[in-house]
Amino acid sequence: MANYALRVPESLFEYARKVAEDEKVSMNQFFVTAIAEKVSALKTEAYFRERMARGDDAAFDAWLQASPADAPVSGDELPD
Repeated sequence: MANYALRVPESLFEYARKVAEDEKVSMNQFFVTAIAEKVSALKTEAYFRERMARGDDAAFDAWLQASPADAPVSGDELPD
């Protein structure tokens, strides 16, 4: 495990301290969780950007055209 000295503005630190206290977790656990959540969000965005880049609009349109035009199954209707 690595150590990192983190400088945090007082106002943000006090808010983080309060949230950690309310959640009954240590400040360390709060900061590690916050970092993990941010990394997860960035990785998710990168994943969907990569998937979008691989998308093929023409192939999707062809797939839609080949799909049956059956009526929705009872309960699957879109609300008005």
